[in-house]
Amino acid sequence: GWREAVAAAAGALQAGGLVALPTDTVYGVACLAQHSAAVRSIYSLKGRSARKPLAICLGDVERLYRYCQVTVPDELLRDLLPGPVTLVLRRSEELNKDLNPFTPLVGVRIPNHPFVRELARACSGPLALTSANISCQASTLTVSEFQDLWPQLSLIVDGGPIGDVQSPECRLGSTVVDLSVSGKFTIIRPGCALTPTVEILRQKYGLMPESS
Repeated sequence: GWREAVAAAAGALQAGGLVALPTDTVYGVACLAQHSAAVRSIYSLKGRSARKPLAICLGDVERLYRYCQVTVPDELLRDLLPGPVTLVLRRSEELNKDLNPFTPLVGVRIPNHPFVRELARACSGPLALTSANISCQASTLTVSEFQDLWPQLSLIVDGGPIGDVQSPECRLGSTVVDLSVSGKFTIIRPGCALTPTVEILRQKYGLMPESS
């Protein structure tokens, strides 16, 4: 059923729909990032502030270069991705202007989850990805936890519980780190992978935390 689920989800996305799916951190909702109406639907689904950016999701590191301006070594990208980390980089002209029009940056996710990566590869452009919950509410680890969103979704992919439903740490979401300034990094959200991420950036690549 794996292949059928990927095909069904890709079909729903190509038609401009919203798909709920498991990731390596929490449940997410995805749409095609290049489909402006679908991007608007995600904001309305979540009751999300229009000034709060959406991340894009890709299946492989190679595809990142098309949508972002990369100023860090390729090896650094591969040390952190795929994984529970969102890298914030300068966006390229290729990315839909209606996606986060208020910022020159974009967050990129390559979740370490075979279904999401397979789905991202099956779609022509990047996915826009956000957590499957109403804005300001807790992240969700099972599909039943976001039942209130079901009526507005085209498809729900149930991958079972993600992590320990009893553990608050499991709901932290990805660690968000800004790498858009050469030689520096800024932690935007500590998330669930803060310590190993900072260790790689500082010790292996000599990046310095930008003083806030």
